[in-house]
Amino acid sequence: MGCGPRDRDVRESTRGRTLQEEGFIHLSLPHQLPGVARMLYGDGGRGLVVLVVDPARLAAPVRYEAMKPGGEEFPHLYGPLPVSAVVEVRPLEDWYNDRREEDEPQ
Repeated sequence: MGCGPRDRDVRESTRGRTLQEEGFIHLSLPHQLPGVARMLYGDGGRGLVVLVVDPARLAAPVRYEAMKPGGEEFPHLYGPLPVSAVVEVRPLEDWYNDRREEDEPQ
């Protein structure tokens, strides 16, 4: 999963860096997304969307890497993200609301 802007083509990351500069695209597993979004966007990610990616549709390798030895591993895509690999696009706010409902006890 990744986050991207809702209102423009993606030519660089939401942090202003190109794939060439960064070397890979930062992705997150569903359980990692809330923490990553809070850390990077603090305001709840208004205006961002969640891109749900089908790994089977990626041509470039995905490597799971930790920021520090023994730390949590995050998926990194070492190449471009083809539009055909994006199977769902949802506003980040909606994704949060749906996740909260799933996490509530029945």
